[in-house]
Amino acid sequence: MPRMQTTLIELNAAFRETSVNDLVARGPIFAPGASLADALAGLAAEAGTVEHRAFRSYLAQLPGSISEAMRATLHHALSTTPPTLITFAWAPSYDYELTTWQAPDTAETKGGITILIKSRYPSDKHPLAGG
Repeated sequence: MPRMQTTLIELNAAFRETSVNDLVARGPIFAPGASLADALAGLAAEAGTVEHRAFRSYLAQLPGSISEAMRATLHHALSTTPPTLITFAWAPSYDYELTTWQAPDTAETKGGITILIKSRYPSDKHPLAGG
């Protein structure tokens, strides 16, 4: 879990107000057909590092419905004007879960989207995986 928390801190930094425009400038990294695992792992850790490989592997094993829902949410957030800020969180769970909510901007404060991913610890094998 410590590695997952560290990785999400890096993702949250990429999607905060001071850096989210850099993501918009990189083009459609979350467009339909784009690899969520490649895009998010590349934002969370330097390519070739243990953290990058571990997070990319974790994202690649997410069920397609969860991966695609996350990709679409990220694509939408970066397509708004101004871009919608995103906060990522993770919690342990038996199966994969995704909870997403959005607080809209107000006249006084900036809103944002929160994405809560729930799953087993990345190193835990699911009982149905065998072995």
